[in-house]
Amino acid sequence: MCPEPRASRAFPALLPVLAAAALLSACALPAPPAPAPRPAAPVPLAPPPPPPPVVEPAPPPPQAAVAMPVQGGLPGAVVPDSRSASVALLAQADRLRRMPPQELAQELARLSEMPEAQRQPGDDLQLALALGQTRVPADLARAQGLLQRVLANPRDDARGLHPLAALLLARYTEQRRVEDLLDKQTQQVKEQQRRIEQLNERLEAVRAIERSLTARPAPPNGQPRATQP
Repeated sequence: MCPEPRASRAFPALLPVLAAAALLSACALPAPPAPAPRPAAPVPLAPPPPPPPVVEPAPPPPQAAVAMPVQGGLPGAVVPDSRSASVALLAQADRLRRMPPQELAQELARLSEMPEAQRQPGDDLQLALALGQTRVPADLARAQGLLQRVLANPRDDARGLHPLAALLLARYTEQRRVEDLLDKQTQQVKEQQRRIEQLNERLEAVRAIERSLTARPAPPNGQPRATQP
């Protein structure tokens, strides 16, 4: 029987060592990289909603036109509603306020010549505005009567002018009250001035008497001065 070689006898003893070395080398190797995540599929966007339809506003109903003079005092001009009529009257009031006295008198004559049967509420308001610029108590009282007539008018064109007429009536009433108070104060000042003048006259007369007495010479020999009968 032939003897086994040394290499064959030593091989079984090396098997555990080789297995342990292989296991250690496998643990020392880095782990393979994880596969990259797949990109998510894009989500389709919903289309934007269509714009709402444009609804055109309905045209306003036609309003009754009010025939009234506009700025400049020209009769026959037509304004669309009472608001425009009030604006035209305010413009007329500003024009009347800046008129010289002669032109204001001509405007008063023109407005007063209109027959009563043809007068409209706007005409009464214009005349009241002109009368309020004269600073005459009788004209102011007449303007108050015209404004009260406009406020008592139940027509539609007159009711649209009621706020302006009421405002003017309150202003003219206050203006008349202040003017009456000023007249009373003026009369009181005049009366006081008249009394002061009378007192000054009496005082001057007394001074004149005193001057005449002191100007007489003394009687001779110590005789008493003769008194006047």
